[in-house]
Amino acid sequence: MAFHPVITALLFALVLARVQLSVCHVLKASLTCLDCNRHYDLSGIKVLVKCNQVKKPAMATTKEDGSFKTELPSDAPTSPPSFNDCLVKVLGGPSQLYASKKNTVSEIVKAHESDSYIISTPLKLYTSCPLSTKDAKCGAQNTETGSSKIPDLPLPPAWGLPPSSYYIPFLPIIGIP
Repeated sequence: MAFHPVITALLFALVLARVQLSVCHVLKASLTCLDCNRHYDLSGIKVLVKCNQVKKPAMATTKEDGSFKTELPSDAPTSPPSFNDCLVKVLGGPSQLYASKKNTVSEIVKAHESDSYIISTPLKLYTSCPLSTKDAKCGAQNTETGSSKIPDLPLPPAWGLPPSSYYIPFLPIIGIP
């Protein structure tokens, strides 16, 4: 008879352990490399998942084949989720990637499975500059920025002063120790 309360407590603990209070909504998607060979390693590419009413986004890392899986972000686990305004964006990877803006962002749609979501348009990228497309701009993005070197202003040699780059950026700090 002493084992009866122990067995009841163990069965009660087992029932509580199997109850799942939170429902997990999972996004399953993949990247497509347009100029890679079949066995190219697409692992390590970071993908951001951001929903409209949620403050904290979710981050995923791709596997070798470019697929990734992540839990969709939500602020309150008990509220009914609304993933209508969620976007997926490719952030970058361990090596240089090239893509147009329209191919790096996709919306999330509900899949046929329950609690599973997919992307509406494929995420496409290149590993080298796509010269065949008309919007290929693979060079430096901001070429108007000049050098950060301070120019030497011409000073008369009779003054005996050092070059102006030695003292123009210097602002002395005057204070009482």
